Amino acid sequence: MSDPVPEPAPDVETLVPSWLTVPDLAERLSMRLSDVRRLIEERELLALRVGERRVVAVPAGFLDDEGVIPALRGTFTVLADGGMDDTEIVRWLHTPDGTLPVPGTPLDAIRAGFKTEVRRRAMEEAF
Repeated sequence: MSDPVPEPAPDVETLVPSWLTVPDLAERLSMRLSDVRRLIEERELLALRVGERRVVAVPAGFLDDEGVIPALRGTFTVLADGGMDDTEIVRWLHTPDGTLPVPGTPLDAIRAGFKTEVRRRAMEEAF
């Protein structure tokens, strides 16, 4: 059986400003480790193997003060349906785009409430 958590391309690891390991996520979300792993398995969150020890980690920007950003799951689905793998999805969400309604990345736009605009662009990217 292969590991379901992929290795990122080197640029993705540095493109993402901050990563949270599964234990860090469990602590931050006040959840058991198994519940955090379930969030990853159910694609509420995307995780990649990062760092020298290749630990499973999630971009910290996928969380806000309330927990996991709910708009991400649908965006992950749109991008995956368009043919992107998890590494490409994380890269796309963290790549600056000056044409968005807010400065920054598609993830910044989602966090600012522009989920529909980001998903529209994700669909365009896919087709």
